[in-house]
Amino acid sequence: MKKTWLLLLLSTATFAQDIHFNSILVDTHNDCLTACIEKKVSLDQDLTGINHSDLARFKKGGVDYQLFSIWCDGEKANPYAWAMREMDSLYAVAARNPDKMVIAKSWKDLNRAFNENKLAAQFGVEGGHMIESDLKKLVTFYDRGARYMTLTWNNSPGWASSHADEKNPAYQGYKGLTDFGKTVVKKMNQLGMIVDISHVGEATFWDVINTTTKPIIASHSNSYSVCPVSRNLKDDQILAIGKNGGVIHLNFFSGFVDVDFFKKDAAFRKNHTAEIDSLLKTGMQTEYAFTVISDKYPQESDAIKPDLEQLMKHFDHIVKLIGVDHVGLGSDFDGINSAPKQLKTVLDYPLFTQALITRGYSDKDISKVLGGNFLRVYKANNLD
Repeated sequence: MKKTWLLLLLSTATFAQDIHFNSILVDTHNDCLTACIEKKVSLDQDLTGINHSDLARFKKGGVDYQLFSIWCDGEKANPYAWAMREMDSLYAVAARNPDKMVIAKSWKDLNRAFNENKLAAQFGVEGGHMIESDLKKLVTFYDRGARYMTLTWNNSPGWASSHADEKNPAYQGYKGLTDFGKTVVKKMNQLGMIVDISHVGEATFWDVINTTTKPIIASHSNSYSVCPVSRNLKDDQILAIGKNGGVIHLNFFSGFVDVDFFKKDAAFRKNHTAEIDSLLKTGMQTEYAFTVISDKYPQESDAIKPDLEQLMKHFDHIVKLIGVDHVGLGSDFDGINSAPKQLKTVLDYPLFTQALITRGYSDKDISKVLGGNFLRVYKANNLD
């Protein structure tokens, strides 16, 4: 009996590998460019034990198409200049590795990358503050390969309100999209830059739904019903995204997977306050100081992580509401200090595929989730 069970387990794992590596895998959100700058390393180095990702491990994990997050927090001076630095860093990696990756600016470029077995790379601008309220800068982002923009990060750019500000009683700014904010959305539709509603507040979300003429995405968000935090999407929002034809890409961050994680993480950080403060004094952004400490104490940080099955509860809930055509992957790797225990790095994506097989999904549906759903939204937004 034990031998039969073991053979079945091995057979399932092999089947998962086959489906996984024969599908186009798209991850809509990875922060490794920021992580590389903060840690003073390069993406084309072996970053095992340093980052969740590097160029070689994308290939080994089956990633075919990565949208690289361009991010800085709301405190960073000259966010547009910082964004250009991050984009320059990926262009430099691409120039050094023309046999391994291509920055794709068209559907033709994407197909060429897939056919030549190279990583297709594009950018996602994480936070509307990075355009500095200038539509010309938005166009520059697009021209350089940005194919979506998250309208807000946790801060509000002045023309759209974030989830964090909308729930803050002290926030005195405009809630939702201002007239300029609606102009930004319309310009994005015109350019072919996908509107991303991860991080936005509910007022902004509904203004987007009533303004956009193209399918939208949540590049890295989960279900509020499963994990009630303001970064996750409520059921009426999920239903609206389904009606819009958009896609919700699952975020691996433990705190958006399991609400109990935050208390455990607070205790972990308290135990390492002095080390975190020391990193902050060097100028490191707060999010990355937490990540460095989590990596330094893996046994402690692993002990408080949720299981992969908890992430799959988000998947199941979204599929129940709007179907398998509206879910994808937006890991947030290298922008988070904790993910489900089984999903430690980009090498672990096949385990997600195996979880889909265990649930009985067909090859066709699994390929949709891994990348096909995003590709549909990309085509609906772009005329290239």
